[in-house]
Amino acid sequence: MTPTDAEMLREYERCRELVDSKLEECFLSDGIPHKGLAEAMRYSLLAGGKRIRPVLVLQFCRACGGDEERALPSACAVEMLHTYSLIHDDLPCMDDDDLRRGRPANHIVFGECTATLAGDALQAEAFSLLLSSALPADRVVRMAAYLAEAAGLSGICGGQALDIDGEGKDLGEGEISEIHRYKTAALLKACALIGVSAAGGTEEQIGSASRYAEALGLAFQIRDDVLDCTADEKQLGKTIGSDAGRDKSTFVSLYGVERCRELVRRKTEEAQRALTGCFDDCGFLVWLAGYLAERTA
Repeated sequence: MTPTDAEMLREYERCRELVDSKLEECFLSDGIPHKGLAEAMRYSLLAGGKRIRPVLVLQFCRACGGDEERALPSACAVEMLHTYSLIHDDLPCMDDDDLRRGRPANHIVFGECTATLAGDALQAEAFSLLLSSALPADRVVRMAAYLAEAAGLSGICGGQALDIDGEGKDLGEGEISEIHRYKTAALLKACALIGVSAAGGTEEQIGSASRYAEALGLAFQIRDDVLDCTADEKQLGKTIGSDAGRDKSTFVSLYGVERCRELVRRKTEEAQRALTGCFDDCGFLVWLAGYLAERTA
């Protein structure tokens, strides 16, 4: 029997709750030298959000027959790294956004210096948490390598630099896709590969997960561009129209809303096809791609 949407949503919420519960335990130790910095880190880390990235870690681990409880620290680690990137994205020297996840951005509440340090510390703590995993050492090293690649020149930082360089320029599809292959898809890909590695998955599963995440990442970004033009600020929980305000080329500025919706559909189907024949049960991952393609926030 094919699981219903309601059952899939319950599974998604179960994973989110696992992650949120683990994250609630972070940065509460009496031995922390600067409580204000820890408070700023927790402010953004616990602000909610879809938790797509840690859910991908857990679900790829499950799809490969692994133990999700043992993968949970690495799932939380990727959420820490993602949160760092959001804090830094919002800074005045970057995208200069005042709103994130429905409330004031970190630098609005804590100031630019503390927000910068909160992002720096979250990135370091992400690796600390992942490297403390109880999984076999060879798997942990491989997982850490995936996360490092997604964070650096070939990932978030490289993508952000390309994004800034592209402001005020008329970019083509290849250039826009390159930005988001690094800025968005790289971390989603790392999450998928970390999940497979946590379970000791095969090279075939690594390849399948990589193709899925790359297509999913592009579909996710195109959907983001559509929502930036069609949703409202309360619905999205962040500033609307910020890309247009900073004169950035987007998929919507290139193709328009309707063609972008078709591109989302095509890339989503590509992601779903990438899973065929490589996993015993990939039903949730197939469903997740479709669910994200239709999201409204």
